[in-house]
Amino acid sequence: MNATSADLPAQGGPAAFGTRLHPWSRYVALGDSFTEGVGDPEPGSPGGLRGWADRVAEELSAGHHDFAYANLAVRGRLLHEILEEQVGPALGLQPDLITLNAGGNDLLFHRSDPDKLALELDAGVKILAATGATILLFAGPDWGATPVLGHTRGKVAIFNENMRIIAARHDAVIADLWALRQLTNPQMWDPDRLHFSPLGQHTIAMMVLDTLNVPHTLEPMIPKALPPRTWREARTDDIVWAREHLVPWVLRRLTQRLAEDNRHPKRPDPGPVFGAGMPPGTYVGTNPHDDAEP
Repeated sequence: MNATSADLPAQGGPAAFGTRLHPWSRYVALGDSFTEGVGDPEPGSPGGLRGWADRVAEELSAGHHDFAYANLAVRGRLLHEILEEQVGPALGLQPDLITLNAGGNDLLFHRSDPDKLALELDAGVKILAATGATILLFAGPDWGATPVLGHTRGKVAIFNENMRIIAARHDAVIADLWALRQLTNPQMWDPDRLHFSPLGQHTIAMMVLDTLNVPHTLEPMIPKALPPRTWREARTDDIVWAREHLVPWVLRRLTQRLAEDNRHPKRPDPGPVFGAGMPPGTYVGTNPHDDAEP
């Protein structure tokens, strides 16, 4: 049976800082641009991106000298491509924790049937769950307030409900982006409105760790309130966004598929989160037992 959050110490419990606060030693992330970390640039990270998965791995590695992390996600991939290209290599890495996000590109840009997608996803999750690893899936965010993309809201909701059935069937857990209402704040999104900003990635990382019931040091970052905009200003922004981000993105999807097919995962091999330059287990962030700045 897969390890679940019920097996772990509650957040804020008596476990001492630096001790093993979770059971995992090898984490593999599967998916598309969401998991690759697009929208969260970091020159010091593999592939020049950080993202929520890296942020989660950073927290999971604290106090775990043997912790290893691989990220096989590739931007632009559809659900069937993720399953065909990433599941096999993931199994070869023998992870005990797997996160899988897939289907967003299918729903947003290919008008796919959410019920048929769910059947594909169910088959993939079944294979992953058979390893005994903990599987974490993602319910898609609510795109209702996003121009153009908002028309997919109903399909995303149906796919999310199907995913809950899949999770129950295979003893997986769900990180619910739809319920994460902080994501309605524009500051959580990259200017392209397709990917999450560093603040959004940070917020999602917190949710993932909370879903896994792992004590962590990430703290909510409440963004400064945006000044109120008039209806005309909002519509003007929407037109600029469509011209500068949405239309070019769709054209790239249609004309540069070959280039996308040649993309590679940013972390194909499991290894220490911080590399050899940092002593194993070194804490990153604010030590709750040390008032000094890191």
